[in-house]
Amino acid sequence: MPINIRINNIKKIYSLFWQSLSGETQDYTAGSLRKAIFLLSIPMILEMCMESVFAVVDIFFVGRINKEAVTTVALTESVLTLVYSVAIGLSMAATAVVARRVGEKKPEQASQSAVQAILIALAMTVVVSVAGYIFAPNILHVMGASATVVDTGASYTRIVFGGSIVIMMLYLVNGIFRGAGNASMAMWSLWIGNGCNIVLCPILIHVYGVKGAAMATTIGRGCGVCFQLYHLLRGTGAIHILKRYFVPEWTMLKSLSAIAWTGTAQFLIGSASWIVLARIIAEFGDATVAGYQVALRILLFFLLPAWGMSNATATLVGQNLGAKQLKRAEESVWKTAKYNAVFMFFVTLIFLFASEPIVAFMNPDADVKKIAVQVLHIVTAGYIFYGIGMVLINAFNGAGDTKTPTLISLFCFWTFQIPIAYLMSLKFGLGPKGVFFAIIIAESTLTLVAFFIFRKGRWKTVEI
Repeated sequence: MPINIRINNIKKIYSLFWQSLSGETQDYTAGSLRKAIFLLSIPMILEMCMESVFAVVDIFFVGRINKEAVTTVALTESVLTLVYSVAIGLSMAATAVVARRVGEKKPEQASQSAVQAILIALAMTVVVSVAGYIFAPNILHVMGASATVVDTGASYTRIVFGGSIVIMMLYLVNGIFRGAGNASMAMWSLWIGNGCNIVLCPILIHVYGVKGAAMATTIGRGCGVCFQLYHLLRGTGAIHILKRYFVPEWTMLKSLSAIAWTGTAQFLIGSASWIVLARIIAEFGDATVAGYQVALRILLFFLLPAWGMSNATATLVGQNLGAKQLKRAEESVWKTAKYNAVFMFFVTLIFLFASEPIVAFMNPDADVKKIAVQVLHIVTAGYIFYGIGMVLINAFNGAGDTKTPTLISLFCFWTFQIPIAYLMSLKFGLGPKGVFFAIIIAESTLTLVAFFIFRKGRWKTVEI
């Protein structure tokens, strides 16, 4: 390839990269699908990376206090999964409904739907915040905290639950932006939130101890939410917020709630299944548990780009269904699935040939390293399937059909993965390998089931 053509291609990619971060609202019902996937995927990948940084920053700085502080954060985050689940479910609903209305070229209804989702979030958060603030010591006690942890950590739990509105709003408004085709706004809100958290965390921990970490995280997320609301209220994109939209519209509220509760269940089913797998792994000793956890963090890091790319599918499907472009909606799914499969293929090669140095960098312990490498070699054998499955699941969610992937997840994880993991590891004598093989079997089955249901095309007829 001549040098001038290479330079032009590099310039084009560079231009598209900055366009994806510019904050401009895009119309994804027309034009190149390849370009659309790129413009949506880049900010979504960066957004997911930033979300994972919140927990890492807190644990890093809190770890400098004492083990009781670390325990407080870990136990509180475990219970906070319920809040995250509701927030993610509501975010799914907002993305699906807003994308559909934008695709239908009904910006007023898109904006009204966004506000109705905000009303649901506010109502739910009042209950969670009040209950969490009042019963913070009880929450820690139920989770098995010692008396010392309860005494020193209750203030942390109170602040986190009392300020849970910022968690709910951060997820929800980002879902609204993604549905409207402005994924970069979602990304920037998390960059701002993380930046504030990173600066404030060491300062406030130094002054207030462990509760300073809760204050920093809440203020950081709050700054991200302020950024979101500023741009929503400005109305520079597809969403324009007006006072009259804050009057409850029961039809919209019912539609959003129907999508949100199954989306919440979908997330909880997946999360709970991983907790059960971790419990089975615990039967094989501390080194196995440590190796498994190290491998999961490595896997998660390399999965982030794939998740970001698959999230783009929800917006593309939602907007194109709204525009009655059913063929384009389906084509966007297959094209994204192809790109995700190619990416996951290269990740598989990385783990096949370079898993040992990667694991050694994370943890040099020989026993831990052996298990972690084993996990990477076995689990990534199904990575291409995972990449395709992610896209198909998000296609259903983007169409507003959160019920189908919830039922698929329930079948594959709870009636399939967990029993197989238990039998293979504890009854058939495969040890921890039984759990690792069960992960491949369940995830591959999920992809196959999703593939056949998706091919039937019922998702194209979902009305929201």
